[in-house]
Amino acid sequence: MSKIDSKIPEGQLEEKWSKYKSTVPLVNPANKRSIEIIVVGSGLAGASAASTLAELGYKVKCFCFQDSPRRAHSIAAQGGINAAKNYQNDGDSTFRLFYDTVKGGDYRAREANVYRLAEVSSNIIDQCVAQGVPLAREYGGLLSNRSFGGTQVQRTFYAAGQTGQQLLLGAYSALERQIGLGNVQMFSRHEMLEVVKIDGKARGIIARDLISGKLERHFGHAVLICSGGYGNVFYLSTNAMGSNATAAWKAHKQGAFFGNPCFTQIHPTCIPVSGDHQSKLTLMSESLRNDGRIWVPKQKDDKRKGNEIPEEERDYYLERRYPAFGNLVPRDVASRAAKERCDAGFGVGASKMAVYLDFAAAIERYGKQQILKLGIDNASAAEIRKHGMDVVKEKYGNLFDMYKQITGENPYDMPMRIYPAVHYTMGGLWVDYNLMTSVPGLYALGEANFSDHGANRLGASALMQGLADGYFVIPYTIGAYLSAEIRVKAIPTDHEAFVAAEKKVQDTITKFFAIKGTHSVDHFHKKLGKIMWDKCGMARNEKGLKEAIQEIRQLREEFWKDVRVTGGPDELNPELEKAGRVADFLELGELMCIDALQRNESCGGHFREESQTEDGEAKRDDNKYAFVAAWEFKETGSFELHKEELNFDVVHPSQRSYK
Repeated sequence: MSKIDSKIPEGQLEEKWSKYKSTVPLVNPANKRSIEIIVVGSGLAGASAASTLAELGYKVKCFCFQDSPRRAHSIAAQGGINAAKNYQNDGDSTFRLFYDTVKGGDYRAREANVYRLAEVSSNIIDQCVAQGVPLAREYGGLLSNRSFGGTQVQRTFYAAGQTGQQLLLGAYSALERQIGLGNVQMFSRHEMLEVVKIDGKARGIIARDLISGKLERHFGHAVLICSGGYGNVFYLSTNAMGSNATAAWKAHKQGAFFGNPCFTQIHPTCIPVSGDHQSKLTLMSESLRNDGRIWVPKQKDDKRKGNEIPEEERDYYLERRYPAFGNLVPRDVASRAAKERCDAGFGVGASKMAVYLDFAAAIERYGKQQILKLGIDNASAAEIRKHGMDVVKEKYGNLFDMYKQITGENPYDMPMRIYPAVHYTMGGLWVDYNLMTSVPGLYALGEANFSDHGANRLGASALMQGLADGYFVIPYTIGAYLSAEIRVKAIPTDHEAFVAAEKKVQDTITKFFAIKGTHSVDHFHKKLGKIMWDKCGMARNEKGLKEAIQEIRQLREEFWKDVRVTGGPDELNPELEKAGRVADFLELGELMCIDALQRNESCGGHFREESQTEDGEAKRDDNKYAFVAAWEFKETGSFELHKEELNFDVVHPSQRSYK
């Protein structure tokens, strides 16, 4: 018998969620007051879930390792959030958002979950506007939309280049309200280091107070993992340096299957690496591809500055190769195309590992529109440029300022230099339709789960999924489980399972300090990152993946013999925090390579060099690989594969084309 049960409701696709909501078991208000829920993470998924569940009457504990919930990494998202409102009257619909998401994910996502996501997307915008989130508006006061990759409609709502920050402040306000009412207990500067299971069910966590170093035991009738993705396994990524996989990985080692770990998103518009001194990379929002045109010189190794190369000597390669979508092809396609041009010798900048993102045409276009609006006759080129720059500044100004601050170049005068970088992880804890993992009572929301994006996430869908899961999905689905738990009294934390879990965490901490090696944690993290980027990054092949698995195992052995963790356990100790996280990355990195090796096809962000079309596009194998790879942890370095077969009843898989 299969260990996989996705619990997808019966019935027509468009009726599944509404029927589910009408028939799901409920917990009455009086019973909710005696049920405790733990939420790990305070980003969009965590803050929206914690505040909504508390509003419903549950007793909630929320944990984050930052000094404030509003510092969660969701704050870094720039470009926007998708919703099928069809405000532009350009043909958008719930079905089209669903279709674009399934196609964009290269047919490796579960239809029922994606349709639900598209269905609740409109509610998210209404919720955020009601909270006072300052989404951009047109002149007449209506909410504005812009384009994003992988679609031919404008459905992305935004707040300049800081959409994540504004949405997080909305969710944070809702969370703080519940904290003020006493419905949520907030534990900032706390890191979850173990899941506590009793009789096979998740019943709590062990957390470390990062200020004092004290280990704490916390009971919950259910535990929600909302701790984000694992992109920092590559060391250099667009993720905040503190972003990590520890909460999800501890859940995995306690029995929660890990879904599609090899599905990593490479974002095409990042500021290129400048040297070995860097600890993270900076993202330039995909929204810039609305108006910016991507190109390289037609001449190899062209030494001229970007603004000195005439139009006829430029290769707008995305527009050339994908005329239907142009610069708005999905992220995986744009990333591979940039790599191909650079590998072929057409890269720009000192490293030659960059392409241009140019706003000159947009500035001129907007300038001419403004001149017409203002009724100015015989405007000079300088006047047109000034008015065009004002429009671009209003739409993207903070992004341009950030680019100038980092590179020292003015992107209004010179084309930006960009190159792909690790950004988001589509893989994560396997969850069923209820967002529950394979461990009863243990849920995963947002980027921490594998659920909605298949092999490639469309831009502006991360914020959509995080808020959909927290505001509109988990409040219903958790009732299906908790309705049978109302007779369970709070379990005292001196229970033997809590004692054993705390001892396990303490033993690991003690072991770190006992090693007294010669190399820092960062030394090992950088080595792991290089292996992952070189052999499990933008392109993968059998030889490289097999080498990577052996190299990671060897590196992990070295780590446990030779890492040096300074300071002490009973104090604020960032080195100890990093050591625990890198230890988990060293195990997760191996699983990512194992998963990439068994998936001998190309799909979305997973590009196996052995499996490509004649013109270098990803070549899927639907006969063999139309499944979710759900991995069960056996012991360190040993995993068992379970397959959740994907059934496409509505959107039938075809060769993805953006031409």
